[in-house]
Amino acid sequence: MTPAIKLVESKKIDFQIHQYEHDSDADSYGVEAVQKLGQDENQVFKTLVLKLDNGRLVVAIVPVSQMVGVKQVAKAVGVKKVTMAPPAEVEKSTGYVLGGVSPLGQKKPLLTVLHDSAMSWPTIFVSAGRRGIELEISPQDLADLTKAKITDICQS
Repeated sequence: MTPAIKLVESKKIDFQIHQYEHDSDADSYGVEAVQKLGQDENQVFKTLVLKLDNGRLVVAIVPVSQMVGVKQVAKAVGVKKVTMAPPAEVEKSTGYVLGGVSPLGQKKPLLTVLHDSAMSWPTIFVSAGRRGIELEISPQDLADLTKAKITDICQS
């Protein structure tokens, strides 16, 4: 049981767990989840951690079908520049390994931005905190739990 699963259980939120056999040779964790779960690539979301120009980290949750827009994330959180956070910093801050970073149950809750397309789905899929395990949850519950700002953060 991961910290993400423990968190949603403790809050008595409706969710489902979906598991698949993770292939360590997979090129993309998100694409692998879409393919192995047989879900729409617009309904499965990836959790990315970016570093702000002030040194803080921010979580961006975007559909697997899209690329995160660093300019859009910077604008959403009110800074000039955003870059991808170094993997070691991501793992230290969240407590999760890359490919299994969940937006929920992180060691240090981070500022979070959720792509607005999530709200068009009754449920979305996000990492449950380990490669090969996805959490299906209402996007509103996810936004509430993470205190996410909901806006367009994908490249146009």
